[in-house]
Formats: sequence, C-alpha cells, structure tokens
Amino acid sequence: MSHRRRSVRFFYPLTLACFISLLLSPQFVSAGKSNSLMDISTDGKLLACSNRDSGSVTIIDLDTNKKLTETKVGKHPEGVTFLGDTHTLATAVYDDDLVVFLDGDTGKKIGQTEVFDEPYGVVSTSDGTKVFVTLDYPGRIVEIDTNSKNVIREFSNGKHLRGIAISSDDQNLFTTEYYTALVRNIDVKNGQTVDEWPGGSTDNLSRQITLHPRRPKAYLPHIRSRVTVAHGAGSIFPIVSIVDTKSGEGKRRRKIPMDSFRGARVTSNPWDTAITPDGKTFFVIFAGTDDMYICNVIDDDYRELTFRASLNLGHNPRAVRVAPDGNTVYVYNALDFEVVAYGTQFPRPRARIKVTENPLGQEILLGKRLFYTALQPMSSRLWISCASCHPDGQPDGKTWHNPEGLRNTQSLAGMAWTHPIHWSADRDEVQDFEHTIRGPLMQGKGLAQGKINPSLEAPNKGLSRALDAMAAYSNTHEFTLSPYAKKGLTPAAKRGRRLFFSKQTQCATCHSGPFLTDSVPTGKIVRHDVGTSVDNPGEKMGPAYDTPTLLGLYRTAPYLHHGKAQSLEEVLTIYNHDDKHGKTSQLSKQEIADLVEFLKALPYEDPVPKAKAAGLVKISK
Repeated sequence: MSHRRRSVRFFYPLTLACFISLLLSPQFVSAGKSNSLMDISTDGKLLACSNRDSGSVTIIDLDTNKKLTETKVGKHPEGVTFLGDTHTLATAVYDDDLVVFLDGDTGKKIGQTEVFDEPYGVVSTSDGTKVFVTLDYPGRIVEIDTNSKNVIREFSNGKHLRGIAISSDDQNLFTTEYYTALVRNIDVKNGQTVDEWPGGSTDNLSRQITLHPRRPKAYLPHIRSRVTVAHGAGSIFPIVSIVDTKSGEGKRRRKIPMDSFRGARVTSNPWDTAITPDGKTFFVIFAGTDDMYICNVIDDDYRELTFRASLNLGHNPRAVRVAPDGNTVYVYNALDFEVVAYGTQFPRPRARIKVTENPLGQEILLGKRLFYTALQPMSSRLWISCASCHPDGQPDGKTWHNPEGLRNTQSLAGMAWTHPIHWSADRDEVQDFEHTIRGPLMQGKGLAQGKINPSLEAPNKGLSRALDAMAAYSNTHEFTLSPYAKKGLTPAAKRGRRLFFSKQTQCATCHSGPFLTDSVPTGKIVRHDVGTSVDNPGEKMGPAYDTPTLLGLYRTAPYLHHGKAQSLEEVLTIYNHDDKHGKTSQLSKQEIADLVEFLKALPYEDPVPKAKAAGLVKISK
C-alpha cells in the first residue's frame, strides 16, 4: 500500500509578457554556490548526487542523461560539491564524520578528511583549492585544503549549522542554524560573524541557503513549528525566508508562507531551493507533499516572488539544481532513488535517471514513504507528516504544548530496543500511532481498515501491511558513537562514569543496561516520579514518566519531558528537585562537571552486542 500518486498538472498565469520575458532572458554561467544533495559541474557535463540511504555518490553524464558511476562513501552522505571548475568533488558523510573526495570522471576515491562530528553542507571556493563544511553538531565550520586534504581552520559560529553558501568572490560565507533558521554572514578571512538575520521563535529545520546570482539576496526554506498550538490547527507551516544581505538597519528578512502562496493550496516540508543563472526563476521543492513551485523573482524588495507554475514530483524530493545554461532543472526524488530532468521554460520531464537501487527493501521503503508524506492516507490537511518533527529520526529541538502537557520531542534512535514509546509510555508499539494518524493532529484516513485497538491493549500489529511497514521503518534508527569518545573516555568522563554507577548517586537504578534505561519492550511498563512534573503545571498524565535512554544526549538539548533544562548541568542541579532524579545535591562543581562529561560521551561503544548478549528483545515492526 502506498499513498495515491497525483497526476501532473501545470498552472500558468495568463500573462504573455511574463512568458516572453522567460523565453528571451539571457543565460549566465553560474547561479551561485550553495549546499545541496546535488551539484552540477561548471561545464554542465556532470551531475553528482549523494544517496543517503545507499551511502553512495552517483555521477551522471548530462550529455546522455546516463548514470556513469556509483561510489560507496560511508553512512548517510549529505552535501556534495564540485571543486571549482574541475570534475573533482567532495561530499559530507554525516554519520561517519568524514569529508570524502572523489574523481567525478572515474568515480574513484582520492582522499578523505576526518572532522569532529556530523558534516552536512559543503561548498567550494572558485579555484577549488578549499572547501568549507558545516558541522551540524556542535555548530562549527571547517576549512579543508583540497590538495593536502587537511583541515586548515575551524571556527564556531552558532549551533547546529547545516545550510552554507559562499559568495561569488569567495569572501563571505552564509550559514543557517538548523533549529532556529538564523542566518549569519561570516568573513572568510577571520572566521568572524559580520552580520546576522535572526528568525522568529517558531522558525525551525533550515537545511539549505541559496544566494541570488546578481542581487544581495539569500533564500532559505524551512518550517514554522508553533509549539503552543495543540493538535493540527496550524502547528506546522512551510516557509521560504528571504534575507536582504546588504548591511543596514530595518527589516531585512521576509517570510513567504508557502501554504498560501498559491491560494489555498497547502504544501509541506520545504527542503531545498534553486535559482536560474539569470536570477529570474526560483524553484522550491516540498518533501512532504511531493511537489515544486516555480516562481518569478521580483526585483522590488517587497513581493520578492510570485507564483508561475506548480509541478507534481516523485516521492520525497530533497534536492533541486539548475544547469549552468539555465535550460534544465534537476530534481532528486530521494525515495524513488532517481533524478528527473525538466525544462525550465516548459517544465515537462526530459529524462529520468536511476541513481541507486533501493537499499531498504520493499517494506522499509513503504514505511519510510509513509513516514515522510503529508498526503493521504497519512494526513488530510497536508501541513504535517511524521518527518515534520522527526526528520531522519532526529528530534526537531522543540517542546510541544500537547494536550497531555509539555512534551520535548525525542530522538527515534534505539527505539526498537527501548519500547514503550513516549515520555508517558502511553504507546507500546509504533502501530498505536494509527490513533495519531486518524486523530486531530493529522486527520488522515489511516493505514488500517475498520476499528483499531486502544493503545496498551490488544496489539494493532498485523492489522495492516502499511501500518506494519511504517513501524518497521520507525524502528530502524540507530545510534552513532559520541564525538567526545572517539579517543576513548577522558579522565573526567571516567570519573563521571564511576559517579554515575555509584551507590552515592543511584543514577543507574533506573538508567541501567546497555541502553541506560529500564524501559524494555517486554514485561511490565515501568514509570518513575523524578520530581519533574512540578515544572509543568499543565501536566495531565504525570507525575511518573518512562525512563529515556541516555545515549546520544550530547546533541539533543533541551532536556527532560518539559524541555526546560537547557543543559545537562541544569538537569543535575536546577531541575533535580529533592534529589528524586539521582542524588546529586551533595556533589561538588567538579563532580557535576565530571558527570556531565560522562553523559556527553554516550554512547562510547555500540550498545547492540551487549543488548544481544543480555537477551534483550529488539522490535523489528
């Protein structure tokens, strides 16, 4: 079962002048350098595409629209860029903490560079001698010499950096914070922030930024996460923000809501944008509703964009790029594993190129498509998908004002080993989320037929192939090792480990076993009152909560079910009322710091072998 594919339709405003202008517009060489899952060589001959699920990079010959090579590079590659005018390229391998360099003509690896953690976006200088890479965690930029493959510099500019673009003169970098959509202008010479454009308090999940090739403008797709709105009544919105990159006072950032850009037509989860080399046509793709808007760029510093056409795409589009001659736009449909070429003037498919074989299997693929779609049968209102809050299994960094109380979004990593689910342990299987799909939040038709069983009662597993497939995908997310333990535990972390497992603190009373939790898929559901409900006056299901795993804590702030602890130190001090959450009030500042260092180092080893040896049960679906 899959959601119904919609027919392709094009919508054009009835203005002949606009059409003629498009036909006669001049073409330029380059439309700027910004991070994406795809890149095109400056001579227009090669397209590189990183395949997250396959762990590979594919090279396509754009003269023949044929796949040339596919090279394994590591776990979950993200951004890719050609180096200057060459056919050499670099890709950021997110979960292996590597930047891998390839020969685009042969597909062979020619080197790699290890970085601290989670490389995401990568851009090259015009001469190809350097690349700049964003590290999602902890929010750094690394500069790499492409000849030696050595890191030249590292500089910190914010938190959780993903989007990156480099100016045409190579003097400035523009970055986006993933969880806040804050944009910074960074001077390449000294690595200092020279300007910034904050987003609103609800702005969220900003992955890419695109520079206008001729005007001082930057475009970033993201969402608004309105955490105070319960259910689905306007909690998630698709946005394209436009930043006026000129220095000066006044309002220099504008949000364009994409759910009302074309009348009442709603879109979901904007992922990437591109602009033609002449700066007149703008593209934005929506990974939740599988479509693309083609827009006119208006040089009035007010309207900025007007609607020209809408195009239905394949499953989960994640990248869009325009050829250097401006005649072709390429879209990467990540869950069809193909790149589709369209004409920019007459946007009909010109070619479909398979970039990789399905590495997931049919069941996981179906489940992942359902997880990412905001279409029926998952959602009727189109604004929200499961991936709107859990993209690639990660949390959205938000604390939601749910009907049951404040709930900080949790990571899905290790969930297969740590059922039941949710802070209140009110779901003992992923299939119970059929209630969410049918409920006020998503208002979908649902994945099963007829009546479903209440949560925590008779299983809903087996009621539907599609529901089981979504559960199977949701349970695939794994942990990566902490960057703070790459060289083993530090002396401070070792001291913290002794404290953690001591009778003095009693942390391991609940946070036990390979996943440091007493929440396991079999047996009686266990909840604990650790005193945190007093910080959440609207709590309706507490005061006892499921014990979360502590693995991966280093990157998942804020903490606790109410999300009020901004740091691990605050968990152990400010929000540890009456020592209910481990006995820590007697610890010195140094001991607290040591305990934090241990928590940041989790996981320092793969928990799965110990879990298997202990006979723990893993839920596959």
